[in-house]
Amino acid sequence: MFLRFESWNSDSQFVERVWRAYSTGGGPLHSMAESNLELVVSRIEGQTQVLFRGPVTRPSTVACPPNGRWFAIRFRLGTYLPRWPTALLLDGANLELPATTDGRFWLDGMAWETPSLETAEAFVARLAKHGVIARDAAVEAALEGDAQALTRRSVQRHFLHATGMTHMRFRQIERARHATDMLLSGAAILDVVHDAGYFDQAHLTRSLANLIGQTPLRILRKEAQLSFLYKTVLPA
Repeated sequence: MFLRFESWNSDSQFVERVWRAYSTGGGPLHSMAESNLELVVSRIEGQTQVLFRGPVTRPSTVACPPNGRWFAIRFRLGTYLPRWPTALLLDGANLELPATTDGRFWLDGMAWETPSLETAEAFVARLAKHGVIARDAAVEAALEGDAQALTRRSVQRHFLHATGMTHMRFRQIERARHATDMLLSGAAILDVVHDAGYFDQAHLTRSLANLIGQTPLRILRKEAQLSFLYKTVLPA
């Protein structure tokens, strides 16, 4: 594998975790579906790019360059940009942030220092203070299984507003990513079917093909370079 990932949990109410990666070579990167909004800093061939990357509802394959470095802040589900509807950032319609001549970038009419691992939480706190990001607490309550928090109709409305997708689509994506992590950890395919709640092996195969872009057997064999993945808990 030509990509190396590291990640850390966060204590911020807005951030799920931060991660960084570097490429030791180039090649096809199989990007999986994912539910979260991220701020990503890319450094490739001496050029720095900062963007907000929206959720992804389908897999894709992109060319990963050699000697690239990436740093990302992955926001908790329910964190959103009040001035940019999340639905407009889905599936690669990312918000690229213009760079300044002194290495900062423009966002919401202000020039911001590019965040790093050491400054990520303070940076996010400033975003929240200036109203650049906000958090829908109702989404978090629903994710934690609070049956009294929302009606079914309210869940859908809050999810669509904050994440750009339905609650059902979120659950499908998270289950597929959970199953992928199990397979990469060496779990047998039939064990994954049972533990991840699929009807049968065919159901698992269809889900992973549609959301991960790989069959269970290929994932188990670790044949392809996948995008950032970490251990998750199945959503309620």
